[in-house]
Amino acid sequence: MASITIPPRAAGICLVAASAAFFSTAGIFTRGTAAAAWVIIFWRGLAAAGFTLAWLAVRGALAAEVRALDRRGWLIAVMGAAGSAAFIPAFKLSSVANVALIYAAAPFAAAALAWLALRERPPARVMLASAAALGGVAVIVSGSLGKGSLAGDGLALFMTLMMAGIMTAYRKWPEVTAAFPNAVSSLLLPVAVLCVPVAEVPAEELPVLVLFGLAFAVASVTLCEGARRLPAAETALLSALETPLAPLLAFLILAERPGPQTMAGGVVILAAVLWSQRPARRRGAPTACR
Repeated sequence: MASITIPPRAAGICLVAASAAFFSTAGIFTRGTAAAAWVIIFWRGLAAAGFTLAWLAVRGALAAEVRALDRRGWLIAVMGAAGSAAFIPAFKLSSVANVALIYAAAPFAAAALAWLALRERPPARVMLASAAALGGVAVIVSGSLGKGSLAGDGLALFMTLMMAGIMTAYRKWPEVTAAFPNAVSSLLLPVAVLCVPVAEVPAEELPVLVLFGLAFAVASVTLCEGARRLPAAETALLSALETPLAPLLAFLILAERPGPQTMAGGVVILAAVLWSQRPARRRGAPTACR
């Protein structure tokens, strides 16, 4: 039976889109539990690291990935830990929609970092779609002004910068492994917060936090695997799919009703992402968007 080969760009698009879907559940898990932010970070980190290490062991790749961890992998792990440290408190201090829409600025942060570090100029289609996505963000913000928390929004922005850094790092060093640095990233924060009374979590919420760790592990690995196959700005733009998905899940599960501006802005962002993925055409022939 002939094997099916998926083009790297198509695989990258699928992986990053799947990552956005899993990441969009973060607000549901965080706002849906009564545990404090650092308690959530502790249990989610342990669960995510455990699932990732178990997956590597089953694949027989754990020893190889441990040996492959170098300064580049540690840099990615530290950026991931720093982003996570800001991500969960941001949801506690601000709304799901606010955090998700601030993350939509990642294409611009990633494009700037890639320009500085890689001299990689994004295609015109990606830049135009990014501008449209920013317009969608502006529409959402217009309905959220005065309702969010400045501290929460600042933490969300810091998380966005860390994620853009990770995307750019994997574009620069595609040979760096994805899974083990993410496991290290997940373990760094639990070690840092051992002094927090992490055991003080209701028994019924612990399975939810473990499931949160699994979702985060899957989202992180698929994002890093996708980022090595796509330009940094395009990876960030695809990740913006999280922006309309997160408020939608918050509405369906937490009954957080998004306003008309949030819904309209989400449609604009989703349309921009989909349009950016249409293959460019030159003289009737499809070409790769690189």
